[in-house]
Amino acid sequence: MSLGGGVGAGEVHARRKKKDRHAYHQVDAAGSSQPFSGMPPPGTPASSFLNTPGPVSPVSPGGVGVGVGVGVGGQFINPQGVAQMNQFPAQAGVDVSAATPLSPNPFTSPVPTPGANGVGLGPSPAFVPASGQQQVSPDEMPSIPLSRDALQEFYLKNIYPTFERHVPPPSTTSFVAFDQGNASPKFARLTMNNIPATAEGLASTGLPLGLVLQPLAALQQGELEIPVIDFGDVGPPRCRRCRAYINPFMMFRSGGNRYVCNLCSYPNDTPSEYFAATTPQGVRVDRDHRPELTRGTVEFVVPKEYWTREPVGLRLLFLIDVTQESYTKGFVESFCEGILAALYGGEEEDEDGEPKRQIPLGAKVGFVSFDKDIHFYNVNPALDQAQMMIMPDLEDPFVPLSDGLFIDPYESKAVITSLLTRLPEMFSTVKNPEPALLATLNSAVAALEKTGGKIICSCTALPTWGPGRLFLRDDGKHPGGEVDKKLFTTEHPAWKRTTEKMVAAGIGADFFLAAPSGGYLDIGTIGHVAATTGGETFYYPNFIGARDNTKLSEEIKHAVTRETGFQVLMKVRCSTGLQVSAYHGNFVQHTFGADLEIGVMDADKALGVTFTYDGKLDSKLDAHFQSALLYTTASGQRRVRCTNVIASVSDNARDCVKFIDQDAVFTMFAKEAGTKLATTSANLKDIRNFLTERTIDVLACYRKNFLTQAHPPSQLVMPERLKELSMYMLGLIKSRAFKGGNESTDRRTHEQRMIRSMGPLELSLYLYPRMIPIHNLQAEEGFPDASGHLKLPPSSRASFSRVEPGGVYLVDNGQQCLIWFHAQTSPNLIADLFGEDKTSLQSLDAYTSSLPVLPTHLNAQVRNILEFLKLLRGSKGMAIQLARQGIDGAEYEFARMLVEDRNNEAQSYIDWLVHLHKGVQLELSGQRKRGDHATDGGVLSNFTGLRPGYW
Repeated sequence: MSLGGGVGAGEVHARRKKKDRHAYHQVDAAGSSQPFSGMPPPGTPASSFLNTPGPVSPVSPGGVGVGVGVGVGGQFINPQGVAQMNQFPAQAGVDVSAATPLSPNPFTSPVPTPGANGVGLGPSPAFVPASGQQQVSPDEMPSIPLSRDALQEFYLKNIYPTFERHVPPPSTTSFVAFDQGNASPKFARLTMNNIPATAEGLASTGLPLGLVLQPLAALQQGELEIPVIDFGDVGPPRCRRCRAYINPFMMFRSGGNRYVCNLCSYPNDTPSEYFAATTPQGVRVDRDHRPELTRGTVEFVVPKEYWTREPVGLRLLFLIDVTQESYTKGFVESFCEGILAALYGGEEEDEDGEPKRQIPLGAKVGFVSFDKDIHFYNVNPALDQAQMMIMPDLEDPFVPLSDGLFIDPYESKAVITSLLTRLPEMFSTVKNPEPALLATLNSAVAALEKTGGKIICSCTALPTWGPGRLFLRDDGKHPGGEVDKKLFTTEHPAWKRTTEKMVAAGIGADFFLAAPSGGYLDIGTIGHVAATTGGETFYYPNFIGARDNTKLSEEIKHAVTRETGFQVLMKVRCSTGLQVSAYHGNFVQHTFGADLEIGVMDADKALGVTFTYDGKLDSKLDAHFQSALLYTTASGQRRVRCTNVIASVSDNARDCVKFIDQDAVFTMFAKEAGTKLATTSANLKDIRNFLTERTIDVLACYRKNFLTQAHPPSQLVMPERLKELSMYMLGLIKSRAFKGGNESTDRRTHEQRMIRSMGPLELSLYLYPRMIPIHNLQAEEGFPDASGHLKLPPSSRASFSRVEPGGVYLVDNGQQCLIWFHAQTSPNLIADLFGEDKTSLQSLDAYTSSLPVLPTHLNAQVRNILEFLKLLRGSKGMAIQLARQGIDGAEYEFARMLVEDRNNEAQSYIDWLVHLHKGVQLELSGQRKRGDHATDGGVLSNFTGLRPGYW
C-alpha cells in the first residue's frame, strides 16, 4: 500500500487516529471506518437495530405499537362488529395522483425508501419545466402529501436509529427513534447533517447553518425514557475549559485517566470517583452501563451550586376572568370545566386503585379570580368550602393568604370541585365589564416570586381598568393596507416591567384569550407577557361555547399536564471553528453570549440557533453541538437536560447538499423572519421579500454550484433534499403572520409569536395542512392492520383542483381541523357520519365539534383517523369544525388552507415556481437586483396560472 509521497508513518498514524473520530467519512460509501468509543459504524447490518427481537431494540416482539404507538384493541376501533356503510355516490373525477404515479417524473414517483446511509435512491436533481405556463402540469410539481405518506409507510415498519441514518424523517412522520448517542430529531435537528468545512462552502449552498431545539419534546410509545443520572454533590463531569457536559463523544486517554473534550479538544483529568479502565481500543469497560456515554439525550440531577433557591414543585396559579363579557359568553364556565377536566379528568386509576395524578407529586395549584377587584381563594383541605378574600388595592397588590393558597389538588379535590362549579354563579349578578389584568398579574407574581411557577390566565375583554390599563390602539383603519409595526408589540412600560420581573423570578404565563365578538384584545401587549416568559397564548377570535368548549377543555388539559420546567437557563455550545451567531424564540438574553433566561419551558416550545464560522473546520473530525437546559422539574428537582448532536464535516460542499434536513431549513427561515420583524425596522413587505430572496438564493446556488447534469435553462432545478422547500416558503408567505392585505393585528401578532416558538412538526402542518378525502375510503383504511398500525388513506394536495363533486374532506393544519362538505354530498354519507336522522347538510348542527359514536363503518374509520391525527400535532386541541359549501363561514377558512391555489394575497404554487425560476435565471445571468422579486401587488398581475374558479 502506498502511504503517499514523503509522508512519515507517524504522521499517517496520527491522521488515521483523527479520522477514526469521524461519524461519516465518505458520503457515497456504503460503510466507513469504525467510529470511536465503540459506536456502531454505518455499515452495521440494519438487522442489528431494525425490528428484530433483541436486547438493543426498544421494539416489542412483532413490532406492534411501533410508529403509531397504538395496537389492536387500543384507542382504535376494530372493524369486526361494525355495521357496513350505506352506498356512497359514484366517484366523479377520482383523484388518483395522490396514490398512483402518473408518470416517471421524480415528483410523482413514490418517495424512495431511505438507504442505509439515509440518502434517497431516486434521482438527485429534481426539476420542473418552467419555460412556459403551458408546459407546467400540477402533477410535475413536488408533492408534500406524497412524500409524507410514502415515508410514513416506511417508518410504521422500521425504527429510526439516530447514528446510522444521517437524515431524519420529516417531522410530520410518526416514527420511533432509537438513541444511539446522537440525539433524536424530536429534540434537535440540524439544517445540514454534513457541514462544509469553510464559510465559503456554506455560502455556496445558500443555506443557514442552524440547529432547531425542542429540549423537552414528548416521547412516543416504544421509545426509551430519558435517563436521569445523579452524580451526588460533585455534579456531572464537565470540561474545565468550555464547561461542556460529559457525553458519548468525549474520548478517554491514558488508560482512562484523562478525557478529551469533543467540543474544544481540551484534555481533562478524570475525577477519581469517575475513573474506569479502558480497553486497548480506548473504550471504557463500563461504557455500556453509563447512559451519559451511550445516549444522546440525558438528564443530570445537579447539586446546590446550580440552584438559585431551594427547588420546590411547580406552583400552578389559575387566574380566572369573571367579568360580564366572560359570564355572558359562557367562557368562565367553560374555563372552570376545563380546569376540572385537566386536574381530575380521565378517571384513570394507578396500581393502588387511587385516581391517577394528572400533575406530578409535589406540584400544587392555586386559584384567583378577577374583574375590577382581585379575589384570592383559600382551598385548604380542612375547610368545608373555599374562602374568598377580596383585595381592592390595585396600585400596590399583595397576597392576603399565607397558607391555603397553594395546595395539592388531590388532597383538596372536594373543595376545589365545589369552588369551580359555583364560581360562574357567584359572579352572575356582579357583572363588572372591565378587567384589571395587570394588577392581577402583579399580585400573582407576588405570590410566586419566592418559588417560581406558572400562571394560567383567562381574559375575554380589553383590560381597561386599574394600573396598566389598555386602550383601543387599533381602529382597523390602515392606509395602504400596511399595519403600523407598533401594534405587533407593546411599548407600555408597566407591562414590560412586570414581564422582566416574572422572568427573573422563574415565572411563565399561558393565556387563554377569547375576543369579545371578534373584537380587539391588544394581544400585542397581553401576549408579550407569554412570549417573553416562554409561555403560550391560546386565542379564540370568535368564541362560541357550544362549538369551542371541546377545544378549550383539551388545550387547558394539555397546558396543565404537558412536561413543564421553570426557572430555566439555557446554553448552546459548539465545536471549535464555529460560534453561535443568534438565537430565535421566546426568551430573555441580557447580553449576547449570556445564558438564555426563560420563565417556563414546556414540551411544545422550540428555539432556533444559527452558527457562523470563526475558523476552518477539520474535515477529518466531526462537528459537535450540545445544548444544556438547566431547569426545575414540576416535581421539584433541579436538573440539566443535555442534548448532543453530531455532524460530519466535508471539504466539498457538493457532498453536504445530500444531507440537508428540509424541516430544519424552513423552520430556521421562519424563525429568522419572525425575529427580523420583531427586532428590526423591517415591515411585512420586507419580510415577504426576505423569504422570497432566500428561496431564490438556495435554488440559484444549487444550480450554479452543484448541478452536474446539463439541464435546459427552461427547467427549475431543485435539490433532492429540498424538493418541497418552495411550497413551504410559499405557505410561510401566505400565513396570517406575514401575508399581504387586511388581517386583524391581534391574529397577525398571535401567529407571528406562534411561529417563533413552535417546533418543526407544528410548523410543517401550519404551512401545509393535511387534506384527507373521506368520501372514498377503502374498507380497510382507518383500521389497524395485522401488525397493529392504523392504515391511513393517502392525502390530497391542498388545492381546490383536487376536490371532487360530492366530496368530503378532512383538513387539519395543527391549529384547527375542518370537515368540508361539497354541496352535492350524498345524504347516505352524511347519515353514516352523523346518524340516521341527519340526511342533509342543513340538518347538521353548525356548532358540532366532535363526531358521534355510531356503529357504522365510515363513522368508525373517521374517528380512528382523527385519533391518529391527535398524536401528530403540537399544543392545540383537536376539535372538528364543519365547513359546508355555501352554508358555513368556515369554508372561507377552508379556502385559506388550500395553499397551492392563488389566495391570501399571494400566487398559486405554479405561479410561484415560475416566479422563482425567473429570479434564478436573473441571478445566473448576473442581472438580479435584490428586492426585485416582491410577491406583492403588480407582480401578481403578471401570472395567470391554474386558478380554480371557486372563490
